[in-house]
Amino acid sequence: MAKIHPTAIVEPGAQLADDVIIGPYCTVSAEAVIGRGTELISHVVIAGNTTLGEENRVSPFAVLGGRTQDLKFKGGSPGVKIGNKNTIREYVTVNAATNDGDYTVVGDQCLLMAYSHVAHCCRVGSQVIIANGVQIAGHVTIEDQATIEGMVGIVQFLRVGRMAFIGGLSKVSKDVPPFMIAHGDPIEVRGFNRVGMERRGCSDAARKAIKEAYRILYRAEEPLQEAITRLEKELEPIDELNELIAFCRSAEKGIVR
Repeated sequence: MAKIHPTAIVEPGAQLADDVIIGPYCTVSAEAVIGRGTELISHVVIAGNTTLGEENRVSPFAVLGGRTQDLKFKGGSPGVKIGNKNTIREYVTVNAATNDGDYTVVGDQCLLMAYSHVAHCCRVGSQVIIANGVQIAGHVTIEDQATIEGMVGIVQFLRVGRMAFIGGLSKVSKDVPPFMIAHGDPIEVRGFNRVGMERRGCSDAARKAIKEAYRILYRAEEPLQEAITRLEKELEPIDELNELIAFCRSAEKGIVR
């Protein structure tokens, strides 16, 4: 049976796994679903149509599933879906999607540090690190294993690629390609994420290909489409390189260069 502190408010209809812990002064909505091993430490608000998977740990004053701040909201029950084994620290906000039936999504094994904000209709992958005070606008996609340092602002409808690294205090106004390190205001790509690729088990060949791709994209001073064509013609088509090329070709708002 779930362990619910006497000061917590759990509305009738909420679905709690048997070993969920609901700490002091938490509020859980009637539509909420909370999976096995998840703990709400204290003063946490789980609002609206929000699902948390297994073994999540949510710190005080986080608000998950609060109504979208999008002025186009017309009612209904949009929500939030959060996966497994995430750490969500103090004062984090993850807002519900805008349209009925849609969800803001956070994957598995993510770390969302204090005061970070994930807005409506975002898609955050797995093993993502979002540091203190990061502000992510609506409809942003953060791919797996990306790292975003503190106080970064990300404009709506953008993408951050897999294993990308964004330095603190940056303003992100275009897509950040996978495996790249970007920093500044205006933001620029400053290198490729060699250390991150090593830690994630990428092969020597993959790291070599991405290093050469970085040189062509960011040091050759060629137009983007010409640089992409060179990547396709001159480099071995391994998976990581193909991922980078596909990301760049599909960037509707352009990539950080």
